[in-house]
Order: sequence, then structure tokens, then C-alpha cells
Amino acid sequence: MRRLKPSRARPVLQPTGESESGEWTLSVCRDPAEIDAARWNALLALQPSATPFVAIEYLRALHASESAVASTGWAPHFLLLERAGELVAACPLYLKDHSYGEYVFDWAWADAYRRHGLDYYPKLTGAIPFTPVPGPRLLAASHEQRVLLLRGIEEFARQAGISSAHLLFLDAADQAAAIEAGWSMRSTVQFHWHNRTPEPYADFPAFLASLQREKRKKIQQERRRVAEAGVTFTAAHGREIGADDWSFFYRCYTLTYRAHHSTPYLTRDFFKRAAATMADNWLLFTAWRGGERIASSLIVVDPLRKAAFGRYWGATEYVPCLHFDACYYEPLAWCIANGYERFEGGAQGEHKMARGLLPVETRSAHWLAHPQFARAIDDFLAREGAGIAVYLDELNDRLPFKAAAPVPEPSA
Repeated sequence: MRRLKPSRARPVLQPTGESESGEWTLSVCRDPAEIDAARWNALLALQPSATPFVAIEYLRALHASESAVASTGWAPHFLLLERAGELVAACPLYLKDHSYGEYVFDWAWADAYRRHGLDYYPKLTGAIPFTPVPGPRLLAASHEQRVLLLRGIEEFARQAGISSAHLLFLDAADQAAAIEAGWSMRSTVQFHWHNRTPEPYADFPAFLASLQREKRKKIQQERRRVAEAGVTFTAAHGREIGADDWSFFYRCYTLTYRAHHSTPYLTRDFFKRAAATMADNWLLFTAWRGGERIASSLIVVDPLRKAAFGRYWGATEYVPCLHFDACYYEPLAWCIANGYERFEGGAQGEHKMARGLLPVETRSAHWLAHPQFARAIDDFLAREGAGIAVYLDELNDRLPFKAAAPVPEPSA
């Protein structure tokens, strides 16, 4: 597989534009370390749907650890919109020569290009590598600036002769800008837990009490099996997570990939860097039996927005139902105890519904330079979207909560 060569150059995209506020300048940065951290994170703080994954510290850790770099097929080409030398909008953008680590699958599109003698790769992808978490991709203070970023991505792709551009897991503001810009929209489904409103669950048993009887009994049985196997859990947040905890977690993380005959996306150095620069955003559950660690589940938390995100897990031995307890029940109990409003369970997984995580539509936006392929993919997405809508209706017809219980309102 051909790899893309890294470069530290920052070519300016032409032409620049103007607005009522003055001249805009678009440029490309190929190393996140060169971006002013305070200005990037100030832009992120303006976004209502901000997540820790878009923080410059997270993106820098991915790059500096060589997890998301040109040699792994993720060459950073961050798009920066500046006015009078000030950063006013930005987009984490990567030039990619494959589709791994994205969770919005376009392998069939690449194959169609190949069969017609055309190059699909490299392509531009606006995403957080290996992280299917919805959130802002166009960091901006206004709709106008988001559209300018989109036009900049199109111009960059045209100048470089790139086949396509893709923005994955967009928030509502980014979706609106992409629709106005004429990009094609694609839907997928995830499963998220939301705390009850206006009266949050008092504790995990109160949450269980809101579920249908068969769902509640199944969860209780699964937790009982883990407890009867002699397994207990500890939780460590932030700097409570020690170096030996991280080392054991990473061993578990690699074992999960090995079990699927795959290679981990993230290096040990990534977690070392992210733990040092984003300590408050990490929550680690460790499963113990007979005084020995046997499993780990790593969660990302956002204390400001009271949101948690299930990320990685692994075990050194098999215990029935341990995965469900470590990855869902323990995190949900922690979220309830700490007043968190939502827990996102990651990509796919209809089985999560039986555990109180509800279906949520997630959306991505796509721009293709080739007019005929753009029309063909629009047709495909229209058919696929109709199927997703039917699927969501079917899921919503079998929610796991009691008929009399208030159902938490999911949000994209």
C-alpha cells in the first residue's frame, strides 16, 4: 500500500475570500504541534457539542505518538481559517490512503473507482482518527465560517487532484453547513444512554427499575454471574490512574485486537501522552479476581458537559458476561452516581439497546469531485437513508423501558 509522505509546509489556498468582517485566509497545517493550543481550544469551547476528542492535546498525542501520521495512512492537513493573523475557524483534516479507523464504510465506493480505472485514494477525511464519536468537525463561531471551511476543503481537493472529501460524525451545526454547501449526507446508527430528566436516576437500581422486566432480569443475572465468579471492580479517575494501571490496560487493549487478528491503532505512547496532558478526561475500570487484575475498561469523560464515552476494553481471561459489566454496567453506575447526563457506547451494537442505550442517528457529509460518481453516490445514499429510517423506526418500536416510565430523550 502506498504511503503518503509527511511535510511541514503550510501552503495557502487560493483564492482567499472576503466577508463583512474582512479578508479570510485559508491555510493547511501538517503538524498539530504548530497550531496555537489556546486558540484552537478556545474555538472548541464555542461549540455546544464539543468533546475531549477534538481538543488539540488529543490530536497532538495521536500525531506525536505516531498513531495518526502519514506512515499509518493518516497525514494531517488541518485546515485553518485566519483573519488578520488570528485563528477564527479550523478543521482537523487528514489525507488518507485507506479507509481504516473511520467507522463510516466506503470500501465499495473505492472499489467502484478502481473498477472504472480511477483513483479513490488519497482522499480527504475530516474526522478524529479511530474515534466514532459525534461532535464538531468545523470549529467556527458562525454558520458563514463553517461554509467557508467547506469551500476551502473543496478548493484544496481540486488543487491537489483529490477524489473526494468526507466529514464524519457531524454535529447539528456542521450538518446544516454541509447541506447548504451541497454535500451528500449519510446516516448511521449508534446507541447512547441518557440520564432521566427532569429527575435523574437516584442510583443504578433506580435505572434498572425503569426497564422492562425481562431486560432488568437479564442485567441482574449477568451481573450476578460476574460477582459469583469472584470478580470485583475498582474505578480510578484522572491522576489516580497509575503507570502500572496504564500498562495493564494497554496489555488488555492489545489482547482485544489480537483476538480479532488485528493490530492496535493506538500506541502505548499515545496513552502516555494523553494521560499527561488530559488527565481529567480518563476513567479506568479494573476487574479483579483473587487479588489479580483480569480486565480493564477505559472511558473518556467530560466533567464540564457531564458526558462519558466508552472506548476500549480487554481481558486476560474469559469470564461470562464480564464484558457487559465492565463496559456498560459499571460505567453507567458511575455516571449515575456522578450526575452525568449521557454515556455513548461507541459505534454499532444493537445489543446495547437491551441495556438501556437508545438508538441515535449519526450523520456524515461527502463531497466527490467526479460528477458522475457524485450522482451515483447520491442515488445510493438516498436508498440507504430510506433503509436507515425504517431501521430506526423498528428500533424505536421496541425500546427497553417500561411503558409507564419516561423514556430519556436521545440527541444526535
